[in-house]
Amino acid sequence: MDTISSYLKKHTEALVKSVGIEQACQLTGKSKATLGRYYSDHPEHADRFMPVDAVARLEEASGYPHLTSALAELKGVTLSIDERRPNQSNSGGVNSDVIALSQRFAMLMAEYQQSIEDGVITVNEAKRLLKETVALQQVLLDMKLHLEEETT
Repeated sequence: MDTISSYLKKHTEALVKSVGIEQACQLTGKSKATLGRYYSDHPEHADRFMPVDAVARLEEASGYPHLTSALAELKGVTLSIDERRPNQSNSGGVNSDVIALSQRFAMLMAEYQQSIEDGVITVNEAKRLLKETVALQQVLLDMKLHLEEETT
């Protein structure tokens, strides 16, 4: 078995075990034996991997994206976990997004003004600026999604 397959199988096992085998069976509709084959390192199961929909269900129950993280690492991508649950509907739409955007931008500018007063941005100030920048980015992403919804 190649390195990538082995790596993915180890993360599959971690995912299943983080949820618990019984709950994993219920969530995916797969048997214990089938789930075991997905992370087995035996040569006869080398080409068996968990379907993406099963991974999504288990990662939701796990609270941590074990396989998604593994795939990202293999590609050299860094993930950022957003605690806001972005898939939940925001009924305010674009108008609410514009208000949130202006508020977030104002918060970023206030944080920047406070950070630059002494002419030096410290590590802690940079972390606060980064946090505000990421929040602003998330508002823009929400706005983009709402605009795409309105155009379809």
